[in-house]
Amino acid sequence: MESNFRDPNEAAAHLRNLAADRDTLAAGVTPPRALLAAIGALAACWVAAALDTRPGADYQSPSWTWLLVGLLFVILHLIRRDTGLKFRRLGARANGAIALAALVCLFLFSVSLGLVSLGLGWAVMLTSLAAFAAVYGLTGVAFRAAVDQLRAVPHA
Repeated sequence: MESNFRDPNEAAAHLRNLAADRDTLAAGVTPPRALLAAIGALAACWVAAALDTRPGADYQSPSWTWLLVGLLFVILHLIRRDTGLKFRRLGARANGAIALAALVCLFLFSVSLGLVSLGLGWAVMLTSLAAFAAVYGLTGVAFRAAVDQLRAVPHA
């Protein structure tokens, strides 16, 4: 590859300027709160899906919850479109927050199944609200961590 720079110092200065521009752009990105809340709402809907089950020996999971997975991909696309950021690598902190959100939802779904089996379907509202709050908070952590990972990418 041929370089347009004759002086290595000039090329290094341009690289520093590009790195500073990327840092400035990453610092100016704000988390899309409405879209992160939408992910929290999907989590709440999934936990609330326990109401649509028949716990016990003839357990059948609701089939409509696959629609939530499709909506999740739509929301992730909207986040990318609105922020203009393409996350190639999220980093350990963001992946940890995502994994924790999934584990919290699995736990709350299990608790919700238990509540439904005990005839306490009304209490699933509480587990759904907890899922919303936890996932909304953890997606904010994951987003900020992913933006920080963009800044930390070595400049080639």
